Parts: sequence; structure tokens; C-alpha cells
Amino acid sequence: QVQLVESGGGLVQAGGSLRLSCAASVTIFTFNAMGWYRRAPGKQRELVAEISNGGSTNYADSVKGRFTISRDSAKNTVSLQMNTLKPEDTAVYYCNAYLITREYWGQGTQVTVSS
Repeated sequence: QVQLVESGGGLVQAGGSLRLSCAASVTIFTFNAMGWYRRAPGKQRELVAEISNGGSTNYADSVKGRFTISRDSAKNTVSLQMNTLKPEDTAVYYCNAYLITREYWGQGTQVTVSS
């Protein structure tokens, strides 16, 4: 059974930083890709950042230059470093692990950025 457990959310002032981590119960190289999504109040879930099995990364335009996705294969974790946070980054952030046949989701962690 694959489990993804997020941590690191919280309340921060605009301009601040947070680091989210996602711990997988299996080796992260099991997956074709892993990533972070978010859902803001009243909006659809959107991709924030992803990293492929080969290490390629992809970011939403709204976070490019501010957020960095990384992985630690020894710890089976994928992290999202979020800098220069804005109020519009407020959302529930979800860790995602993708296989061609299915995908897995974490329970979500709240990020709130105050102005």
C-alpha cells in the first residue's frame, strides 16, 4: 500500500518561506513522476511543480523562480521549497505520485500566506 505523508505547511507572512515535504512509503523511483498540486478556495486543483523519474522538473508559471522541487532518494522524500510567498499562494497543497496505471495522493497540508 503506497502512502504519501505531507508535512511543513503553516501560516507565514507575505515574502516569507516554507518548505513542504512528502514522505513516500516506497522508493520514490517506483513512480514515473512526483509532484505538488494545490487547491485554493473556490478554485480547481492545479499543478505547482513536478519532478520526473529522470530528474526533469516542471513548474507552473505562477511559481517559477520562487519555488523549487527536489527529492532525496535516500529518505524517499520529495520537497517543495517555497520562497517569496504571496497571499495568492494560499491553498491546500497535495503531494502526488504518478504511475501510468494510477496515481496516489497525500492528505494535503494547508499553506496560508497573510498580507
